[in-house]
Amino acid sequence: MELTDEMIDDLAHLARLRFSGEERISVKKDLQKMISFVEKLQEIDTTGVKPLLHMSDTVNILREDEVQGSISREDALLNAPVKDEQFFMVPKVIKK
Repeated sequence: MELTDEMIDDLAHLARLRFSGEERISVKKDLQKMISFVEKLQEIDTTGVKPLLHMSDTVNILREDEVQGSISREDALLNAPVKDEQFFMVPKVIKK
């Protein structure tokens, strides 16, 4: 498939892009390389090759949940910029 300047103009319009003369030539060359690559891939006989759905056969490998300790309230509040004895203090964001 050969790209024309009209095709480049249409693609640029659809993508809301503007190309200078030099950029247009560069984009046209890059797109032509991509199209040539896809055409080359279409020449390969894939009869009997199953489509690849996932990179591996492994599905949903999850670790087991383990109950672990937690930090104390005092430790959690150590680096809080604003706090009282028990809670983090945050600015009011909802106005009545």
